[in-house]
Amino acid sequence: MNNSLVKKISLLATSALVAVGLVTIPVAAHAAAPMCATANYVESCGGVTSDGAKYAMMVPANFNGTMYLYSHGYRYAIDAPALGYKVSTILNNPVPAPLPNNDPTDQSVIKYLLSQGYGIAGSTFSIEGWNTDAALATDSELISTFKSKYPNTKKVIAWGESLGGFITQALAEKYPDLISSAGLACPALGSVEAELTVAGDFLWGMHTFFDSSIKGHNYSAGAAGEAEAQADIAKILGATAEIKASLTTNTWPHNSGAAGTALAAIPPRSALLLVGLMAGIPTKSAHFDATTGPGSKNSAAYTSFALAASPALAVLENGAQSAILGVLATLDLERQTGGAFFDNSKTDYASRLDSDLTTYNAALSGNTAIAGMLAFMNPANPAAPRWTATAGAPAKLRALVQNSGVIKVPTVTLTATSDPAVPAGNTQWLANKYAAQWAAAKAKAAAAAVSTGKYAAPKQMFLPIWNQAPVHYTTFDGSGSPITTTPAATGTNHCNFTSAQWIGLANILAKAATDGHVAPTSEMRALARKAGGIVDSRYQAPLLPFYGSN
Repeated sequence: MNNSLVKKISLLATSALVAVGLVTIPVAAHAAAPMCATANYVESCGGVTSDGAKYAMMVPANFNGTMYLYSHGYRYAIDAPALGYKVSTILNNPVPAPLPNNDPTDQSVIKYLLSQGYGIAGSTFSIEGWNTDAALATDSELISTFKSKYPNTKKVIAWGESLGGFITQALAEKYPDLISSAGLACPALGSVEAELTVAGDFLWGMHTFFDSSIKGHNYSAGAAGEAEAQADIAKILGATAEIKASLTTNTWPHNSGAAGTALAAIPPRSALLLVGLMAGIPTKSAHFDATTGPGSKNSAAYTSFALAASPALAVLENGAQSAILGVLATLDLERQTGGAFFDNSKTDYASRLDSDLTTYNAALSGNTAIAGMLAFMNPANPAAPRWTATAGAPAKLRALVQNSGVIKVPTVTLTATSDPAVPAGNTQWLANKYAAQWAAAKAKAAAAAVSTGKYAAPKQMFLPIWNQAPVHYTTFDGSGSPITTTPAATGTNHCNFTSAQWIGLANILAKAATDGHVAPTSEMRALARKAGGIVDSRYQAPLLPFYGSN
């Protein structure tokens, strides 16, 4: 998802709060030659690939032979008026951004790479929404186009954010001979089903506890389905606003129905936290750290807010991003798969929550409240029916491009540990996959040493950089109310990286492309710190619920 969209969703949320194997390299189909112009010693080119994707390339006069290929994040397949998003605006944009665009007015990443002699390229894709097949075709053709235009190109560094991270990993798995290193920022990884299970669980929870008119899945075909999705976005924002208001009244949202009646004695914030925990939504958000309260650290107000209110407020702030993305991505993928693919009819939420029920006991209002909420969401309760999939839809979803998790080129991830749209569990999935690959490589090297008498250490090919949120960052005004107008804390929000962090990642990828590996040397660790993160082999992010626990 693009950062401009994240910012709009964050504003809406804030107002609601305070309110395997090598394959043949594809041959590019015929496409018109790029149109180019030179200014200030930089040649800028634009064109359209054979599948209709617009691209941009920029190459300095002192081109050093290395090009950065950028794949952008998820773009909604339909208009989203509540976010000010129009598909036509994206499609009619004559020059796609060839680099991460955290701030459209900040050109420092472009200027830095060009000043170092690097070329850059990026494109739209031929279709919007979940489009990995189309993106792989466009990216591979764009590499060919770039090399044809600049035959002295020696290395291609592929990088992308969000869905672009998924695409970059897929490119590295399918066409590893096309690229020299891969950078995955705030990446979706593995299976799209894993990501959409998070969204489905959260949407089902919002439907079950706070507004039974939220459809959340199984959208109608055509314009009717689009209208249902738009209505869901409005309902989700309305429910979160009412939950925020309930912090002082404990009044359940007016559309809560049976849940509001059965659980009236339980604060709605506790039910929201339960929904967030069962879906895997982070309990640290842009403005809520789950550790800080107003006033003195020893005061009851401080402790009460930090333990009871802050985690729920974090889920409330994070949930708006996750739910809106979930609604529009679900509509998109249901169109591609021919029906509803989410199915929680056999999901054991109580077992999934397990240790969270102890960790967040105070925020969940204690054991009696927890038991009541779990009983309400039990499949046997007719007031909380589970959702089932349309026959054949899950299989079609699983048939879409998936990441195998096999690392074939030096690969670096930059991941915020409290990303609400693409949780850090995506990166942990890849880390776990590589741990097995690395162990096998070392075992093979050890076995070879028995016969040769010399141990040749395998190259380390994967380096996760974790962008962690500070322990304390929630701030309060003079009345003790939390302030939510400050910039999001580092390590939170989706793809919330500064230009300095992108430049840091670029430098790491350049070194990896040259070295052919990403061993966590002192130099690499220093570069990681400059990229706003740490290299810590002991850190374990919670896996997405789809994959189970670590």
